[in-house]
Amino acid sequence: MTKQFKWLSTAAILAATTAIPAMAELKYENNSGGYVLLYGQFDPVIVSVDDGEETETRLLDNDMSNSRVGLRLMQPYGSNEFMFRFETGLGLPSTATANQDGTNTEGWSREDIRHVDFSLEGGYGKFSAGQGSMASDGAAETDLSYVGTALYSFTNDENGAFFYRGSDGILSDITVGDSADNFDGARRGRIRYDTPDLNGFSASIAYGQNILSSSDDDDYYDIAISYGNTFANGVEFAASVAYAVRDFDDSSGERKDTIASGSVLLPNGLSFTAALGTRDDSAEGASDPDYWYTKLAYEGDWIPWGKTGIGIDYFDGSDFDSEGSSTKSWGIAVVQRIDSINTDAYLKYRNHDFDDTVDFDRNEAWVLGALWQF
Repeated sequence: MTKQFKWLSTAAILAATTAIPAMAELKYENNSGGYVLLYGQFDPVIVSVDDGEETETRLLDNDMSNSRVGLRLMQPYGSNEFMFRFETGLGLPSTATANQDGTNTEGWSREDIRHVDFSLEGGYGKFSAGQGSMASDGAAETDLSYVGTALYSFTNDENGAFFYRGSDGILSDITVGDSADNFDGARRGRIRYDTPDLNGFSASIAYGQNILSSSDDDDYYDIAISYGNTFANGVEFAASVAYAVRDFDDSSGERKDTIASGSVLLPNGLSFTAALGTRDDSAEGASDPDYWYTKLAYEGDWIPWGKTGIGIDYFDGSDFDSEGSSTKSWGIAVVQRIDSINTDAYLKYRNHDFDDTVDFDRNEAWVLGALWQF
């Protein structure tokens, strides 16, 4: 298949996806105030990755916000609300598994399950149990910008499995994903408690295990504090900070992550977002990486289709993969809302530059995608 035909065929598939009309909300209410809600999304992307010598172009599912389906069931009990949530990814060929050697096409597995989650919420706060978000999930990704649909503190979604190529033309065994991370929390089989909101502040704590993996018997626990408010002058502000521990089952020690992020959105559409994190890993041979991230963005209603967001960001990391290494990454993106079909279309460019004891070529990626939700 020629490269030109690849582009034409993948563009046609993407156009067909975004042409799907907006669907009415699939919500079914009962006579006692409860409901069942079916929901989902599709997020196909055309990704073109240049490793300095070769360029790979493919149609994939975007791991940044993968295609998924889910169900929520809510039932009030007096002043309490009981919620059940099931959600799973579809197991489509993903940007997380694509590299110079090909794309993993094995399909759906149990690790695609995102939520099997029960919760009870009232004036005392919220208790949750089951597969779902740990307390630190999202703490490194607080972001009020509209362009956050495509551009945020985790910079490896589009080409994380691609290997860096050395200046001699030989592929290394270091991937883009090895060279950067934002240490954001994960989903686990866990128990979790969230406090009630107090003047914009809330806190959460959780303990869990990776019940979807037969090879991970480690214990996970974390705590997070978040704040969000819209002030009288129309300025919006949000921030989060979290501390997470992974206790290794083989008694080799612990991995401790400290992460924080914040974002401010001004009434004129200008926004500023920042994040940072450090990792203390006591496992033998492990490095202790850290990073900082910043983004400047602007949004407005410039065309009748819907809101437009543009932004540029920068990531600076140290000691990823090995002590003394340096990671620099920058990106630029535009996101266009299409209200009539409930879709965000986006175009992004991402540049990764990793320095270690070996000189590597820069890894560059172009991403054209559309996130359709129902």
